[in-house]
Amino acid sequence: MTYQYILFDLDGTLTDSSEGITKSVAYALQSCGIKVADLHELDKFIGPPLIDSFQQFYGMNQEQAQKAVSKYRERFSQTGIFENRVYPGIPELLTNLKQQGKHLLVATSKPTVFAEKILDHFELRQYFDFVAGSGLHGERPNKAAVISYALEQQKIALLRQVIMVGDRQYDMVAAHQLGIDSLGVLYGFGSQVELQAAGANYLAADVTAAQKFLVL
Repeated sequence: MTYQYILFDLDGTLTDSSEGITKSVAYALQSCGIKVADLHELDKFIGPPLIDSFQQFYGMNQEQAQKAVSKYRERFSQTGIFENRVYPGIPELLTNLKQQGKHLLVATSKPTVFAEKILDHFELRQYFDFVAGSGLHGERPNKAAVISYALEQQKIALLRQVIMVGDRQYDMVAAHQLGIDSLGVLYGFGSQVELQAAGANYLAADVTAAQKFLVL
């Protein structure tokens, strides 16, 4: 299948953002009197909306979770945003896709303002027609809403020409809900079991495999 519109998740797909995210989550939890000994315990925060994760994993109510998100952003916006690295091979993949005339978009649960700063910092913004993320005040609260927004803004109607590339179940489930195909990448933060259970149409073990699948 040839896809003309390729949506990429950001965290765990284009960049390894684990250090900045987990340290910022730990900072937020510490402000709530919760200490975390192993930052790897917080990898589960990478992917889903933050407010949902604080509620799900630490039993916070809406108000407590919102305060935790504010503390997270306090650190992330200044420091954590750049505790990040681009996965090897990603710039080459994006270059090849653009040379073939593909339309590339970012669809992330991260607030758009942070996503754009990261893409600019790592000189990736040039590859993308559009960056869709959540809002700072609760707009587009889940991945399906983010993807729908991207498709609407770019006036993309032929869904068979669209594929979502991501590393977590949230990407696969949202793609399935909206009737578009999905490619799950295994070099990020989700497992093969997770991605298959979420309905991934295809899997790629690494960036090289993703390139073989997406590039003609």
